[in-house]
Amino acid sequence: ENTRRLSRVLSFRCLRQASSSNLLVTMAVPLIKHVIVKKKKNKFLRNQSDRKVSVPTSWRRPKGIDSRCRRKFKGTTPMPNIGYGSNKKTKHMLPNGFKKFLVHNVADLNMLMMHNRTFCGEVAHNISSLKRKAIVERAAQLNIALTNGAARLRSQEDE
Repeated sequence: ENTRRLSRVLSFRCLRQASSSNLLVTMAVPLIKHVIVKKKKNKFLRNQSDRKVSVPTSWRRPKGIDSRCRRKFKGTTPMPNIGYGSNKKTKHMLPNGFKKFLVHNVADLNMLMMHNRTFCGEVAHNISSLKRKAIVERAAQLNIALTNGAARLRSQEDE
């Protein structure tokens, strides 16, 4: 009960300070914050990739007729199957609770206008700092969260 009261007091103070400065900035928060459960965090390794240098670690399904791994003997490397799949509600979800949407220009942000509680934007890697600045400003107006909003926005001081 004390924590609830404290949060109410703090939020009221923040609102009062914001109203006094006539600037109310709210960050977009996800609509529903699900607990993301990963059934397997490490990658599936290729069978015998730890024993032979000539066998790379990237996953390939074992296909030999006598293969212990293909026949799923006890103690062999695990094989990917449908049981390792993610929950539909949390699939492709970032740790901040949003799903990622790649933004190339300011017009792409208009698609996220009604979905700013579900998706967050990520500015593409090949966007110049000039267009990047315009995208970040427009995202702030539309209350859209950006994953890499601070990238390449610093002024060039060494010139």
